[in-house]
Amino acid sequence: MPVTLFDLTGRIALVSGSSRGIGLALARGLGEAGAQLVVNGRDAATLESAAGELRAAGLAVHAAPFDVGDPEACAAAVGRIEAEIGPIDILVNNAGIQRRAPFVDFPAEAYREVQRVNVDGVFFLAQAVARGMVARQRGKIVNICSVGSELGRATIVPYTTSKGAVRMLTRGLCAELARHNIQINGIAPGYIGTDLNKDLMADKAFSGWVEARTPAGRWGTVEEVVGACIFLASRASDYVNGHILYVDGGITAAL
Repeated sequence: MPVTLFDLTGRIALVSGSSRGIGLALARGLGEAGAQLVVNGRDAATLESAAGELRAAGLAVHAAPFDVGDPEACAAAVGRIEAEIGPIDILVNNAGIQRRAPFVDFPAEAYREVQRVNVDGVFFLAQAVARGMVARQRGKIVNICSVGSELGRATIVPYTTSKGAVRMLTRGLCAELARHNIQINGIAPGYIGTDLNKDLMADKAFSGWVEARTPAGRWGTVEEVVGACIFLASRASDYVNGHILYVDGGITAAL
């Protein structure tokens, strides 16, 4: 049956930045599709709490706290995961941060931190995982981009810079790794209701702008990103490569 194309039973999925928000929802969705999960975050206590929540839902979960922006930490963590749990079949690069300030006043340190997590973290973790995928001649890498990969907005120039880089990193990895039967694609969420966005959602002027600007007329939910991730992590997407799938209520399709 076609539904088996989306079955992830027997696969091991590493989801970075999965202690909350979109990352936690994606981990849950992959687990419910059958994958054995490895969740990641920098704060071990917060991560273990998220892992416990997933285990309570009956999912097979391992916690791997490490900093994706540190290439040595990425290599060491991937080595441990593959030695102790098994080969990583699916990597979801979700870890990311946001900082807001007028461009002319944006602190250099904050700019570098955004790039370190949002770009370096994707590069180094994908590199560490791809080595094993190349050797095995199979794998799925899903990079979480953003509508900010395509559209600019005031006060978040470093963020859109980083997400534009992730879009091109996705395409570059496709150009180099597709011949090894590795599919590398991206998901670009629009305005999604998360704990990190609760202040923006509570701002009536900003929230009204989002709803008016989005053809769907509302914010998205974290659950609405899950289906795209399962698709790109499964056999259903075996001939999809270098693609950015926008899950944005139509915001990138309309003026």
